Amino acid sequence: MRPENGGGTKHTALPSRFLNLPNDFEFAGWGTQTNVQLTNEDRRAGAHALDETRSKAILGQFTASALAGNAVLGSVFYALPAVVAVSSVYSPISLFAATLVLFLWRPVMEELGSALPISGAPYTYILNVSTKSFALVGAALMLLDFASTAVVSAATAASYLAGEVTLPFPTFVGALLVLIIFTLISLSGIKEGARIALTVLSFHIGTMVILMFCAILHWGRSGMGQFEENWHVGRVSSPSGVARQLFNGFCLGMLGLTGFECTPSYVGRIKKGQLPLVLRNLHIPAIILNSLIMILVLAVVPLETILSGANVLSILAERAAGRWLRIWVVVDAIIVLCGGVLTGILSACELLEQLSYHRVLPDIFLRGLPKTKAPYVSMILFLAFSCVLYASAGADLVVISQMFSLVWLTVMSLFPMTLLLLKFNRGRIKRDSHTPLFIIILALIISAIVFAGNIAVEPATFGYFAAYFLGIVILFSITQNRIYLLRWIYWIYDQYPRLHVASPTRSWGDRLIALMVHLKRQPVCIFIKTDEINNLFQNVLYVSKNEDTSCVKLIHFLDEELGIPSELEANARILDEAFPEITIDLARLVVKGSFEPTNVIALAHHLHMPPSLMFMTCPGPHFPYAVAEFGTRIIAL
Repeated sequence: MRPENGGGTKHTALPSRFLNLPNDFEFAGWGTQTNVQLTNEDRRAGAHALDETRSKAILGQFTASALAGNAVLGSVFYALPAVVAVSSVYSPISLFAATLVLFLWRPVMEELGSALPISGAPYTYILNVSTKSFALVGAALMLLDFASTAVVSAATAASYLAGEVTLPFPTFVGALLVLIIFTLISLSGIKEGARIALTVLSFHIGTMVILMFCAILHWGRSGMGQFEENWHVGRVSSPSGVARQLFNGFCLGMLGLTGFECTPSYVGRIKKGQLPLVLRNLHIPAIILNSLIMILVLAVVPLETILSGANVLSILAERAAGRWLRIWVVVDAIIVLCGGVLTGILSACELLEQLSYHRVLPDIFLRGLPKTKAPYVSMILFLAFSCVLYASAGADLVVISQMFSLVWLTVMSLFPMTLLLLKFNRGRIKRDSHTPLFIIILALIISAIVFAGNIAVEPATFGYFAAYFLGIVILFSITQNRIYLLRWIYWIYDQYPRLHVASPTRSWGDRLIALMVHLKRQPVCIFIKTDEINNLFQNVLYVSKNEDTSCVKLIHFLDEELGIPSELEANARILDEAFPEITIDLARLVVKGSFEPTNVIALAHHLHMPPSLMFMTCPGPHFPYAVAEFGTRIIAL
């Protein structure tokens, strides 16, 4: 029987799957129905948190471009050698074609960014348009992408340094030292600000402009001799051979665009309407830089030297202008690539922080050092993962670069896939642009073709990619479904009655039960507007499938004039019985005003829970507020 005031334990006549425990173990308590009043302190906390959220959107088109621009335009240092190795003298054509492909992705990213201006994409995008399990697949790919960014940047920086000075240790040791040094820098609390990134990017662009200018002058003085010699040595006679080299270079040419996927990860900090300009600022220079420098390399440097694995751009600088420009280019390479290492570390920490807020990872990942507040657990574990990734590839930069290309392609394919889900599952949401369906499908087809092409170039790299990707997905699946796994462990324990012997201290069974109760204690909130039981049921079913919790609070913003919907209380009671493992509370929120960000954040303060554990239905096209301001998750149409 349901107690009049709620509480107590739900019972059932069905037998329990556990032999030595009563049914009480599997069933939660009865829900309650209450009115909630927000205090002045709650309102002040909500207004303050909302002001902080709005104040974060301060990046204009140039500062926002700089954050990802160092990765996009810095990739020229490791993309060119990889492309030349498979495309030879046809590399400029392959690189040019690869950079043009981003014209398909720009409208996709623009629509997603305007519909869901939430940082942490594509993980946060998928979390709002699909299931949490699919979002964790995106998170696994992002973590692998950040680790590959850090490792490739560190290894390339060490390679450029080793090309100029004699290191007292192997190059791979230098790469590991770069990873360790920048992890220590991150632990000190120093973060890569937008202005610092803009300064570094400006220095890099200036260096590349001077390099190209000097190379063009040298080419004009020396003539076409070197280019013709390289063409004679590297060209292929058969049309099929040419087509194959062009295609292989096109596939690996995507390395020259790595970093482009980072832009949506901080879209919440970009001023409204600036995202299209940011994507343009990253794309156009990438087209010019990759294609033109590749032509100049073939016009100035012998093909044999290019294929030898030497620092191609530093050799180009020395042949074009002398030793001084070579040193300049090497310094630029080290600065830009080390910035990429720092970006990978900090981006990974932000992702792990989001996963902790969504209860995929334990709260230990949110712990910071006393003085710097740096998340030391995340940074140390990311460093260890990056070192293992580098060591397992035999410290081979080519292997890591090719795997990086696979990871990047898979991450980029998530954007058109997510947009398809958004159009189907969240079609009502307001956005500034609408991408034609054929562009989305074409982007997915090209992703699949280029992914297969990269595997064909070097099948072994797919093994590295698959092993690490599956390993991370399995780890996230375990942490996401830890209560389900604990129930299996308890069931195995329960099959042996001898283990259930009373003792002065708690038995293993008692500890398992206490741990499961603790993990399920954190409630989640669902904001509801109507009393339609089919919608209420779908919302609670989403929570049951995607969240490890035994407490759900249905929150209705009560309109004092219209009153509460007539069937809401009755339907809440029905749902409370339909989900015996969940306590479903109905809270009628009495507020002056409507469903708006300030009241939602104030309620989160009142209930002592993060907005990330509050869920809502998809707002319509005339909804006056930005979704990002709520900090909640969209779980239904």
